[in-house]
Amino acid sequence: MEWREADAHALPFGADEFDVVMSCIGVMFAPFHQRAADELVRVCKPGGRIGLLSWTPEGHIGELFATMKPYMAPPPAGAQPPPLWGREDHVRALFGDRATDVATERRTLTVDHFADGAEFREYFKATYGPTIAAYRNIADDGDRVATLDAEIARIGDDFLRGGHAMEWEYLLLTARKA
Repeated sequence: MEWREADAHALPFGADEFDVVMSCIGVMFAPFHQRAADELVRVCKPGGRIGLLSWTPEGHIGELFATMKPYMAPPPAGAQPPPLWGREDHVRALFGDRATDVATERRTLTVDHFADGAEFREYFKATYGPTIAAYRNIADDGDRVATLDAEIARIGDDFLRGGHAMEWEYLLLTARKA
């Protein structure tokens, strides 16, 4: 397997090149969903498999996105929010009749890495691209940084629910290229 970094809107591969095309929490961050979906279909061979794993808007990470939204720089005109990839109807519409045998399932990932909401916040603040971008955007405003700190820690505490594990919901979608 070879890893290659590329623009999800213009993949550097030929048409019908791959038997399997997949994305795990990746393509959902391409701002122009239809263009990205078109590329996934383009590089997949006819009859090939497409597999996607995306955070849902209603799940823990979806709530984190919603919380960070007011602190983010404005997206490019026409961009769509990443958590939409976690909605079955949205992804089905993106692929349209170019995909068959579409199957979806909502699942959860159990995460037992954080002792409390503050630890959750510090981890995401240091390692998760969207969270890093939100903090970078408000870095010169100490009050907003403190507010976002409190909000993200609250989300972490809420999802721990007094325990030691969180359940992060995602949508698993598989399809076959028509």
